[in-house]
Amino acid sequence: MMVDVTQFGKVAVLMGGVSAERDVSLNSGKAVLDALLAKGVDAHGIDANPSNIGDLKNQGFDRVFVALHGRWGEDGVVQGALQATGMPYTGSGVLGCALAMDKVRTKQVWQSLGLPTAKYRVLKDERDLDGLIAELGLPLFLKPACEGSSVGVGKVNYADELLSTYQNVVQHGDDVLAEQFIDGAELTCGVLNGQALPVIRMRTDNEFYDYQAKYESNETQYFCPAGLPEEQELAIRDLALKAFNALDCKVWGRVDVMLTAKQEPLLLEVNTVPGMTSHSLVPMAAKEVGLSFAELVLTILQQTLNAHSGKEVSHD
Repeated sequence: MMVDVTQFGKVAVLMGGVSAERDVSLNSGKAVLDALLAKGVDAHGIDANPSNIGDLKNQGFDRVFVALHGRWGEDGVVQGALQATGMPYTGSGVLGCALAMDKVRTKQVWQSLGLPTAKYRVLKDERDLDGLIAELGLPLFLKPACEGSSVGVGKVNYADELLSTYQNVVQHGDDVLAEQFIDGAELTCGVLNGQALPVIRMRTDNEFYDYQAKYESNETQYFCPAGLPEEQELAIRDLALKAFNALDCKVWGRVDVMLTAKQEPLLLEVNTVPGMTSHSLVPMAAKEVGLSFAELVLTILQQTLNAHSGKEVSHD
């Protein structure tokens, strides 16, 4: 893969941030920064926060690789700030990031298009717990509506756990998403430049694929290829691409999917700035199609040459 890296100019790699996923973002950002430097890009790591995000232009930066996860960095806020100053940046625009970060709006968009997603209810206060178990069954999950990386997710196995689990989850300051338990394989499908990457299947001994299983455990197993029949693999890739495009997401990302006991796929969520660490999944899928980590990073960065230059434009 031959790329003239001088065309990128001075590149800021935004990492860290102010969300609950700060530590993971620092790891992602360092991996991206190291890869860009190894390819000869004039790249600089920036521990981003609300006080320094608007000064990148004055520091001579030409474009930004966004390696921020979670609130503020992945929900459209940073993307809007960069767009306002005419600074090209990687990944999805304001709308795609904002929609994907909000699990409730994500589901509403998918439902409007007839795309399959897990049954759910939005909980605004404790009164909304009435009848929840009768509607969704047990076990069920409670999730903050606007967090990523399974931050704050609680699993309710028994009825007497429902109230205390809700009280823990609601401390994240959002509406709470109650979601049915899906008794099947956990899958994820990366998207890169309009193509769905090979599906990855995850297996963990944890109660579910939680933050610890994603970022801290060395016991979590990943299978790529996922071991699915070819027809099912292709169908899930097609579904993932439709789900990604439905939210106006661009360039790259990751779509999480669960299989039911009957092997039917149900969409969970989209990550517009997936992890880029040693445990990360998009690099694993990219490797399966012959892209090294450094080539993946350059491919993502290349899209900034014709996108997001002061106004929201299509990457297509």
